[in-house]
Amino acid sequence: MGIGESIGAWPLLRQLRDGDRLGLGKASRSGRSEALRPRTERARKVARSVCPYCAVGCGQRVYVEGGEVTQIEGDPDSPISRGRLCPKGAASRQLVQSPTREYRVKYRRPYSDRWEELDLDTAMDMIADRVIKTRNETWEEEDGEGRKLRRTLGFAHLGGATLDNEENYLIKKLFTALGAIQIENQARI
Repeated sequence: MGIGESIGAWPLLRQLRDGDRLGLGKASRSGRSEALRPRTERARKVARSVCPYCAVGCGQRVYVEGGEVTQIEGDPDSPISRGRLCPKGAASRQLVQSPTREYRVKYRRPYSDRWEELDLDTAMDMIADRVIKTRNETWEEEDGEGRKLRRTLGFAHLGGATLDNEENYLIKKLFTALGAIQIENQARI
């Protein structure tokens, strides 16, 4: 290819030659840009989700290919965010695929200087044992004047912004059955 031919292949000259003054036509595309494909094109499944960060509840579309999340974008059908995501929401794929994400339960014993790995069943049993122990140690059957209380002030619950009303309903039922009275959530959806 001679110099005249290579200069004639420049996008600017092609645009001028083809009358494309706005730079939006075929002449403005390079071979590389013609070969580009959307990141979501090969996704086999699109799941709808809610952004896990704040209490706004922005809608997300989660694109999945081969069991792996390939892209997360704003959901244009969401009446809350109308397809928009803040920088944190747009980067939420990193929550799932970060190389620094922990997939094991870590526990640091009191006064220890290191973390140890626990299997999930052991960790769940430890939590259940501590809830039961705290409830038993802090249970108030009645006050000083003999009025029935049947409560504990030993633990409380604060629900996260990504819990929906159904999840918060179940959590409320659980903590009420345990005798807790300090139960709050920030459900917005």
